[in-house]
Amino acid sequence: MHDCCHEAQQEKGMSHKDPVCGMDVSKDTQYQTEYKGQWYGFCCEGCLIKFNKDQDMYLSGQPRPEAEIVPGAKYICPMCPGVESDSPGICPKCGMALEPEAFVPPSKKTEYICPMHPEVVEESPGSCPVCGMALEARTVVLEEENPELDDMSRRFTFSLIFTVPLFIIAMSEMVVGDLFLSFLSAKTWQWIQLLLASPVVLWAGWPFFERAVQSIKTWNLNMFTLIGLGVTVAWLYSLVAVFFPNAFPDSMFNAQGVVAVYFEAAAVIITLVLLGQVLELKARGQTNKAIHLLVGLSPNTARRVNGHGDEEEILLEDVVVGDVLRVRPGDKVPVDGVLLDGGSSIDESMVTGEPVPVEKTAGDSVIAGTVNGTGSFTLTAQHVGNETLLSQIIHMVSEAQRSRAPIQRVADVVASWFVPIVVSISVVTFFAWYALASEYALSLAVVNAVAVLIIACPCALGLATPMSIMVGMGRGANMGVLIKNAEMLELMEKVDTLVVDKTGTLTEGKPSVTGIKTLGKMTTDEALLLAASLEKVSEHPLAEAVVNAAQELTLLEVVDFNATTGKGVSGEINQQSVLLGNKRFLDDNGIDTGDFNSLSLSDNSAGETLLYMAVNDQACAVFLLKDEIKPSTHEAIDQLHQAGVKVVMLTGDQQGSAEQVANQLGIDEFKAGVLPAEKADVIKSLQADGHVVAMAGDGVNDAPALAQANVGIAMGNGSDIAIESTGVVLVKGDLRGIVRARKLSKATMKNIRQNLVFAFLYNSLGVPVAAGVLYPFLGILLSPMIAAAAMSLSSVSVIANALRLKMVRL
Repeated sequence: MHDCCHEAQQEKGMSHKDPVCGMDVSKDTQYQTEYKGQWYGFCCEGCLIKFNKDQDMYLSGQPRPEAEIVPGAKYICPMCPGVESDSPGICPKCGMALEPEAFVPPSKKTEYICPMHPEVVEESPGSCPVCGMALEARTVVLEEENPELDDMSRRFTFSLIFTVPLFIIAMSEMVVGDLFLSFLSAKTWQWIQLLLASPVVLWAGWPFFERAVQSIKTWNLNMFTLIGLGVTVAWLYSLVAVFFPNAFPDSMFNAQGVVAVYFEAAAVIITLVLLGQVLELKARGQTNKAIHLLVGLSPNTARRVNGHGDEEEILLEDVVVGDVLRVRPGDKVPVDGVLLDGGSSIDESMVTGEPVPVEKTAGDSVIAGTVNGTGSFTLTAQHVGNETLLSQIIHMVSEAQRSRAPIQRVADVVASWFVPIVVSISVVTFFAWYALASEYALSLAVVNAVAVLIIACPCALGLATPMSIMVGMGRGANMGVLIKNAEMLELMEKVDTLVVDKTGTLTEGKPSVTGIKTLGKMTTDEALLLAASLEKVSEHPLAEAVVNAAQELTLLEVVDFNATTGKGVSGEINQQSVLLGNKRFLDDNGIDTGDFNSLSLSDNSAGETLLYMAVNDQACAVFLLKDEIKPSTHEAIDQLHQAGVKVVMLTGDQQGSAEQVANQLGIDEFKAGVLPAEKADVIKSLQADGHVVAMAGDGVNDAPALAQANVGIAMGNGSDIAIESTGVVLVKGDLRGIVRARKLSKATMKNIRQNLVFAFLYNSLGVPVAAGVLYPFLGILLSPMIAAAAMSLSSVSVIANALRLKMVRL
């Protein structure tokens, strides 16, 4: 136990544990922070600094990392400035372990998941055991290289070199007749085809066979099952025809005295599937472009200003809460924070979707990753590392992109039956052709059975929903619309009723005191002093307005403070009992509110909110507060009405104030004096009438209502958004974001339906054609090579259609 912790233990209480050193600290310690909504206290500044470098490590309960030996690094004490050493050891002052000067916490283990089956989680890269698709890292990283794309591209190039001459040889008879036979015999050309096809099948196509075998072992039949079966049948049939031609009946020999082989079909199938994989991987990379842009927003360094005003450039991960940072013209804002001095216009478009730069002055909040304009300013770091709004957005979008929409269940059910049905159809096709064909029956049976296996690959069906979800979520993130999961995305388009709070949702959420009316001998200054002293402890927006009105007054101490949600606050000031809140709050406490009738409160018709105050059980004053409607609210309400959405306003304010706002905005229905818990009951009633309800609120006080609604929407700005409590988060706090979210939902679901219809239609038509049902009528047979090309293009077509969502207007 080090000296500073001993001192902290003696001076402070013992009700909380320091998560770094384990010492007991009291709630009033000056070294404290919040992380994920939880308060943490520390015995000294050093422990606070260590905690802010990697909160999850200290809260995990795992042993602390041992000091590692870093060549050439200096070792310092995190709590005793000036203590340095060239090697690990113990601080001679406090006894703590020395750390490398550039301490980097041990990296967390990366998990790999399947983009189409999020339930599949592996500790190392590889293929999904369900669908065979390459696993992706769960952690979002900005990397230009894609190992799987590189591997598939290399195999495709290799296979193309061998397949082109193979294809020319195989098709020569159809183009130039017997010209090739004048140089070499038909049997020799077959051996050349075997030599050309072998590297393609046995090396370039080997990953497909591995995935096919894995799918059969685990009985998760997928596209690679069909590819593996199709190529294997064509390859083995041709191999037998070369090595054991006498095993075939005489009717199978052609005019050149050999049995027809399909080496070119096997090689071309492999080559075309590899091409499809390359195109698909490139397209999948495009679906994640939005989230990569978000990752790339954060700068790598920041300029920290020390106590002497000097600036030093430090790594972004070394910034801790409370640091003062300088942001120069054109720089990216490194962390979430509050401006100390200076000012500028900041481009927040990549985070909020708003194209117009926002003017910032001292006291305003700024968001990590946004771009500074021509001004210069300093800021105090409030949220760093994984706690910045940008980091939360990236994490949320990444998780949402891997979530599954309810509509995906349709594709899952079909896919689970699809492969066994296709294999059965292929077997039936083989025996039907073998039994019914008049000549070359075995050859035709093999070719058509293989064509059925290849064209029916369900990859387009499997990609239909995930690709649209990935692109749609990314598009929304660029426009400040964050949807937590695919289920919320699907529900959003069905919303027909929107329930909104008034303060902070329809209005600015920053009311100001416009008047004070008193009773008896109390003066307005006395009333303001008592009210502001009481409200300084509260965090309600109305409380902030009262305190701001009393900036020139010296506020008094409050004891026995108590807050009643949705009603008001109470406490004792100078041995006087003070209550401040709505009229219901005073009525509940036995105050005779009839005395207020003598006051002229006609100003309420102008939309003021009234706060009633009582001192020593006597009504004594009324505060009039006004909260202006946001400039964007009128436009948003009009757009929602045009979309057929009913808007219901629920507010805890008085009837007059609520009615005035509702009339101004054309709100369909409103209820005033509603407590947070009562809002959930109103939503239940709307749902009982058959409405799909979305609730927009601050994500904290409205938690019961947000949970009850079909879709909960957090309205806010900056890092105060309650991201974890709702299904949809709007970074920019105005209702136009809800219009955007609804447009995004409609566009994405339409895109998914298009993909599913195409995939179903493609397979429904392709399989019968490949089986040869058109041959008796039109003489059409589908070559396995054409089937392979069609199969690959179907997947690419689905992805290309999903990519159109990047252009949707929100």
